[in-house]
Amino acid sequence: MKAVWYERTGAAPDVLTFGEMPTPEAGPGEVRIRLEASGVNPSDVARRGGSYRAMEYPRVIPNSDGAGIVDQVGEGVTRFGVGQRVWFFNGQRNGRAFGTAAEYISLADYLVTPLPDDVSFAAGATLGIPCMTAWCCLFGDGPIAGRTVLVTGGAGAVGHYAVQLAKAAGARVIATVSSAPKDMEARLGGADLVVNYRTEDVAAKVMAFTEKRGVDRVVDVDFGGNLATTLKLMAMNSTIAIYATNGNRTPTLPVRELMEKCIALRALVLPALPRPLHAAAQADISKWLAAGPRIHNIAAQFPLAETVQAHLAVEKGDKLGTVIVDCAR
Repeated sequence: MKAVWYERTGAAPDVLTFGEMPTPEAGPGEVRIRLEASGVNPSDVARRGGSYRAMEYPRVIPNSDGAGIVDQVGEGVTRFGVGQRVWFFNGQRNGRAFGTAAEYISLADYLVTPLPDDVSFAAGATLGIPCMTAWCCLFGDGPIAGRTVLVTGGAGAVGHYAVQLAKAAGARVIATVSSAPKDMEARLGGADLVVNYRTEDVAAKVMAFTEKRGVDRVVDVDFGGNLATTLKLMAMNSTIAIYATNGNRTPTLPVRELMEKCIALRALVLPALPRPLHAAAQADISKWLAAGPRIHNIAAQFPLAETVQAHLAVEKGDKLGTVIVDCAR
């Protein structure tokens, strides 16, 4: 099969190789998927660049999310059949060196979810880590119907799904953004209030919107960078779900303030979450997809041979949505 790989970390043009590799076989409990689309996450780029952690395998096929068609079923698999359209997450994670920048992937069937016929493969490849992370941040501590949810970075890959999922679940949704185009995206996703954190006082706007009560749940793209503001707008017995903290990776926690409002911190990284939570997310996302058309933001698309350009597009930092690699071309 055609694939892209690296054998050392570094700049994408220096370390990514496009060539031929053996086509994998589906082992027991696995399905093999003929990949149509691969989603590139910031964590995939960071792993390849060497800033995430040291290489864990001598050769890595990057990218963890994808969508395609099941073309081989391993022993013991009953949930899927050959020809079925699917999306999946954690392709290059937790013991798997070979991800989705390839024509085929074999992986455990519990990481795989049916893809509705009306959702394109490119859109399916945007689900994976972004949508699963959004769901786990929102619902990992119980229902949110009637609650007020703040999504920081409400036009980002995770944030935009969090806005849509929260609104569909009956929450009042506030989103923070950094520009007018992102303001529009957050509103299209269903946000009831959008605040530009670069030009507006986030805490003042949120507290006015909530009549000084504050928010019940925060889905936070930058815990350390946002913490000083976030503490000003939390309600009693609320939760901050943390999935990134790039603005300040070692924040000092004001424990007394957290205690006085009984604020719970839920720090998470998707691959480490328990399998039952993954399964609940997959089931609920499937229901959500079936309930009506959804917005799947695709920032750019590149053929497999141009995976270097896909990684550079993510590194540039100005994308709106998920960068996709088209594995079939």
